[in-house]
Amino acid sequence: MSDNVIDTEHLERQREFSLRTFGPGQRLAGVLDHIRKELKEIEDSPDDITEWADLIILAFDGAMRSGHEPQDIIDAIKTKQTKNEQREWPDWRTQDPNKAIEHVREADRG
Repeated sequence: MSDNVIDTEHLERQREFSLRTFGPGQRLAGVLDHIRKELKEIEDSPDDITEWADLIILAFDGAMRSGHEPQDIIDAIKTKQTKNEQREWPDWRTQDPNKAIEHVREADRG
């Protein structure tokens, strides 16, 4: 497999590094604190891809520390993407560009 793929092997490597470097346990408060700091760094430097990468790495770490296995994380990402693609969304041209665009809730009740 290519080194340019985020797969279960890559996530296992990340988990081993995280546990060795930051210790065991859920560490939810610490992970969330770090995510908040990274969000600020993204706001300050939105074109810096490494800041976005930090956020993704922290999200993976938080999910694994919450008991989710690498394959479950990959499956959840794919499932969630498919679900989002199937949802009804408002026309982005009519939305405030500085606010989150959320899916149409009535469509979920269907």
